[in-house]
Amino acid sequence: MEYISSLDKVYNLPKKRKISVLGSTGSIGISTLEVIERKRDIFSVVALGAGENIYKLAEQAVKFRPKYLCVKYEDLIEPLKEFLPKDYRPQILTGIEGYNTLATLEEAHIIVLAISGAAGLRPIVKAIEKGKVVALANKESLVLAGSIIKKLCKKTGAAILPIDSEHNAIFQVIAGKDIGEVKKIILTASGGPFFGKDKEFLKNVTKDMALNHPNWSMGPKITIDSATLMNKGLEVIEAYYLFGLDLDKIQVAIHRESIIHSMVEFCDGSIIAQMGLPDMKLPIAYCLSYPKRIDFDWEKLDLFDIGTLSFFKPDTKLFPMLKLAQMALEAGQSYVIALNAANEVAVEAFLSGKIKFLDIVKLNKMVLDRHKSSTVSSLEDILEIDAYTRELAEKLIKGL
Repeated sequence: MEYISSLDKVYNLPKKRKISVLGSTGSIGISTLEVIERKRDIFSVVALGAGENIYKLAEQAVKFRPKYLCVKYEDLIEPLKEFLPKDYRPQILTGIEGYNTLATLEEAHIIVLAISGAAGLRPIVKAIEKGKVVALANKESLVLAGSIIKKLCKKTGAAILPIDSEHNAIFQVIAGKDIGEVKKIILTASGGPFFGKDKEFLKNVTKDMALNHPNWSMGPKITIDSATLMNKGLEVIEAYYLFGLDLDKIQVAIHRESIIHSMVEFCDGSIIAQMGLPDMKLPIAYCLSYPKRIDFDWEKLDLFDIGTLSFFKPDTKLFPMLKLAQMALEAGQSYVIALNAANEVAVEAFLSGKIKFLDIVKLNKMVLDRHKSSTVSSLEDILEIDAYTRELAEKLIKGL
């Protein structure tokens, strides 16, 4: 077991930290700014990057007054300016080059990368090439380019701090310990909104039903992935690269209460868990303040209120996406890239009403059946496989 990056750079960060947030208008970005707002004496915002939600971005910009803003398209610049006060004129960047700039700003101590999906890949690579400290919420970047990112971290001294609650929990448990003593890690999963349902029920699942997560408030894509268990499949792949563990040492347990965020079993049989309320502000705060912890005034876990903690084995027959992700990892990196691309297309198609809930799995299987293994040695290879697979998935949707 070997963690993906050195943490030396994090230990040398100043007490007062300047933060660049990519994906500021999404659920992780909003939670990040809530953390920063509570501790303005420690944290400040130097840059905010969003997609097309210029109203929300303007609201955030007025509150934090960062030097840089970024939006997806150039034609959004003037409308965005209309929402900003006359005495505040930040530099407004656009598109992938703008996101790359925000990811490599000299004055930014920590880059929070919360852009969802494959779109976050280029910015994280740029940040790591620059040797930055990255608080990572984009699991797809490690899924797509884990080996490349690991090599870059060793070359530049960049540091990765995981925001995902499960990987953050494991990170908290192993910090300061001899990771050679780790026997396995146990990723917990809520089971999503359809735990215990049967296939007949799943045939009639609607968008609103799938977006109704029992415990977490997340963006639509990750919420649908939670409903199919694809989210946990991606997290298994992410853990494989992040912690350097063999696949057979990464276990998944359904934990309905979402109080234990993950566990680590050590060689002597001891299992250590990280616990807390299902609130993404907790792992975000840990990443922003690492290696110290900061006292926050939000609601804390009361075990007497919880009472019982339950654990179940995942049903990979009814929810095969977890197994499909594991099989893709075993088959080779190009299969993982293809699966991720197909799933993003499938989820978007489901959310837009083009396919049914069970068609998500069907489409992913169809894509993998047609995929041919190819070499992955560069970012260009990844993007080529990603683009080709998306095109294939869009064609296959028409036959569903």
